[in-house]
Amino acid sequence: MRGSVEDNKALKRFGDRVGYTAADFKHFEPGDPRVRQMERLGRAAARFSIQVEVVKARNCNSGYREGETFILDVDGNFIPKFCPPRLCVYAISQLTVPVALINERLSEDLDPNQFHFMHQVRCLDVGVACGGYGEVRFEVKVVPRVKESKPRP
Repeated sequence: MRGSVEDNKALKRFGDRVGYTAADFKHFEPGDPRVRQMERLGRAAARFSIQVEVVKARNCNSGYREGETFILDVDGNFIPKFCPPRLCVYAISQLTVPVALINERLSEDLDPNQFHFMHQVRCLDVGVACGGYGEVRFEVKVVPRVKESKPRP
């Protein structure tokens, strides 16, 4: 980290965006890994998006179909214009670990797609044959930043 924490542009930019007070800023010390993550994710945000693609869907109550995609920024926020109109809590909750792994790799300047665990996740529904209603499997990966408009169906 360059300079003092008080002079860190990434921390200031992040703090201003989320509403940190002067007291909040005092919780950051030189070498804080959160500041390193703010710096590196800030740089990665201009280059990358996280893509979640439906690779298998059967009897999905939210209507997800194979090939549909969700786009998130590198911080893990869904970009609504690049997502299906319905977000299912049982499916979306399963993205926490792969998105955290991607965040960690980006904050360490490592290839964000080279994590070995949870490239694919499933919604919590087990499918009709196992006493549930439907089932969906997703693939999670980092792609070049998505900027173009995606027409909604």
